[in-house]
Amino acid sequence: MKNILFSFLLLFSGYAVVAQQYQISGTVTREGKPLSGVSVYTTTKKSGTLTDASGEYKLTLEEGKHTVQFVYGNRKSFEIDLKSDQVLDVDLSGLEEALSEVFLQSVRVDADSPITYSNLTNEEIGERNLGQDIPVLMNYLPSVVTTTDAGNGIGYTGIRVRGSDATRTNVTINGVPYNDAESQGTFWVNLGDFASSTENIQLQRGVGTSTNGAGAFGASINILTNRYNEEASAEIANSYGSYNTHKHTAKFSTGLFNNHWEFSGRASLIKSDGYIDRAESELKSYFLQGSYIDGGTLVKALMFGGKERTYQAWYGMDAETLENDRTYNPAGEYTDEDGNVKYYDNQTDNYQQDHYQLLWNQTFNKNWSSNLALHYTYGRGYYEEYEEDASLIDFGLPNFIADGAQITSSDLVNTSWLDNHFYGTTFSLNYKNSTVDAIVGGGWNRYDGDHFGEVIYTRFARNNDPYKPFYKNNAVKTDFNIYGKATVSITAKFAVYGDLQLRTINYEGDGPTQQVANFPIDANFDFFNPKGGFTYQFNEKSQLYGSVAVAHREPSRSDYEDAFQNEEVAPTEEQLVDYELGWRFNSGKTQVNTNLYFMNYKDQLVLTGEIDEEGAAIRKNSGESYRLGLEVDATIWVNDWLSLRPNIAISRNRNKDFVAVFDGIRQNFGDTEISFSPNVVAGNMIRLSPIKNLQLNLLSKYVGEQYMSNLELETSKLDSYFVNDFNIRYVWDTPPLFKEVVFTGLVNNIFGEKYVSNGYFYTYDIENPEMPNGVETLGGAGYYPQATTNFLAGVTLRF
Repeated sequence: MKNILFSFLLLFSGYAVVAQQYQISGTVTREGKPLSGVSVYTTTKKSGTLTDASGEYKLTLEEGKHTVQFVYGNRKSFEIDLKSDQVLDVDLSGLEEALSEVFLQSVRVDADSPITYSNLTNEEIGERNLGQDIPVLMNYLPSVVTTTDAGNGIGYTGIRVRGSDATRTNVTINGVPYNDAESQGTFWVNLGDFASSTENIQLQRGVGTSTNGAGAFGASINILTNRYNEEASAEIANSYGSYNTHKHTAKFSTGLFNNHWEFSGRASLIKSDGYIDRAESELKSYFLQGSYIDGGTLVKALMFGGKERTYQAWYGMDAETLENDRTYNPAGEYTDEDGNVKYYDNQTDNYQQDHYQLLWNQTFNKNWSSNLALHYTYGRGYYEEYEEDASLIDFGLPNFIADGAQITSSDLVNTSWLDNHFYGTTFSLNYKNSTVDAIVGGGWNRYDGDHFGEVIYTRFARNNDPYKPFYKNNAVKTDFNIYGKATVSITAKFAVYGDLQLRTINYEGDGPTQQVANFPIDANFDFFNPKGGFTYQFNEKSQLYGSVAVAHREPSRSDYEDAFQNEEVAPTEEQLVDYELGWRFNSGKTQVNTNLYFMNYKDQLVLTGEIDEEGAAIRKNSGESYRLGLEVDATIWVNDWLSLRPNIAISRNRNKDFVAVFDGIRQNFGDTEISFSPNVVAGNMIRLSPIKNLQLNLLSKYVGEQYMSNLELETSKLDSYFVNDFNIRYVWDTPPLFKEVVFTGLVNNIFGEKYVSNGYFYTYDIENPEMPNGVETLGGAGYYPQATTNFLAGVTLRF
């Protein structure tokens, strides 16, 4: 590990003379108490920071006039003429809540909360926003591991936090659930370039707070879309890079007019050929927002969505191919009548998703406020697949006679469709005074989805005319939750936190799928999820916190379908008790967050390592299991032009007395490593600002070795990897014609590491008379290699 982190600091041993700069600093308070997490930024140069646990902030700016804004739901602006270091203390008492952040007050936490979290601001997002998906932009946060099917961060991407996959991470956008109700996954490919419409992201590790939608078993991701702008603006951004990757974005805002209204929008197009052969993607997306502001009233109407077309790349490759041809993609491969190997052009995934949100925040007085959201999402699309020598009966087609022989198979092309509607409401009522911050809230959401398949081409057989679905089933899922939570300051230094949630789920479905003749589901769940914790402020620099949280999670559609297909017992719900103990230290130039966690599971649905026909991971209940870990992250200001942001997570992830059928015998393997759970995940960012408006970042990520199954077989092991990216950003703040021109460059994997971030592992039985039961179990692995050295470069024009 000694050469894993920080080893490239020596690359930056000098710096140029900076322009004359001064520091503005101070403390932000409300009702006499310091406020942490307040956004402090300049509207002129787009520089910004957040207040720390003591409410303190520091900004280094060049000499001259600036407009500085302080935003924490409410807002205050100051015009300053900076000619020397200046202290500016700000009191936000008595102002009405009037900004977009209030829509997340029921799901967000701050430094006064006993929840382990990290924030990613729009400034940090903008530094590397050149077309890669949101999980990739979050890659350097603590305990985060990301992967991409196409290998270069565009298209289908995934994220794991503390070893838990994306289906176990609760994602909300403006407090509205984003996880797919059935699969419980998050498909960022449907929201191409969504980072360009994101104000900030908060990652809560562990169970976190009560929120809406799928249960959080590894983390929660809360996304806030763009706030309204007071000044009119426009922006055009274009980028280009390796593998014919290019992104084009246009944004606008009317600014606030008539003191009440603002409209803004974005349109984006991202295309890439991908690192893996034929793993191209075309992502079209849009974002439209209208805001109405009147005193304590803020209403926002949003429309956003995207249409994606990606060539399938979820098949992976074996070890020999990985060694000899690591970009090989078997998707769409077939042999023509002359024996030539060819690839089907339309072996693609095609999907469109449109979101509609109506958000209303009302601040009644300095103590009371409320939030109400209505939402609707319409998704529809399919993936298309070439099937070579497919069984006709499996696709609802009759056998036929040719040359006196019965023909039972044919080459064909089929499509598998989804057509779904998701709608509902979320709501909360907040009371806050100098000692109590309490919220009562909840949500009701309903999903109605059709699944069906069609054969659109046959080489030999007669097709149905018109196309008749060879399978069709419907599923309806209703999710209701209500919660109450409060933070109470017992003394000036000691506060307690309590959170109670009731959640009910009804999931019904019937009809055949492509894998099973009938797929009946009638599942009902009632979950009670209590949480409690404390914070103790030793002094202005040091804080201790602790919490205990209970969470439950229902099985997903694929969990049920895999059990039906293999004639196994239906999966059961999971339970997690999450214990967190943390310490936060902030001395101004040094910020350190340290926490211990123990996540104790009952019937955890762990990844088996296998994938199904659609590339989705297969899970099984594992009985008793746990995750025990230590996470440390820090921000260290070496001086005004150099900072370090290291983080490391060390964990032990174990199944207890794991039982599985192997070599024809049901065996107890004892305590085994949980699949896809590396014991060490570490990262670092070295940030250098050698001259005015120039920023250089070196980002490093280390992921330890991990098993792809729960049997600890050597053939299922993924090797550790250490990857470094280099990011450069320069702001030209006095260009002709434009308000600002921003040049951005990103070189990923600068040392050309050949690494694999994901894969799958399967077992199969063969006859072997030398084994006790006459059966021997063998295993095979598939791998998803990631790109070697590649680059992205972009220019943003701001009007």
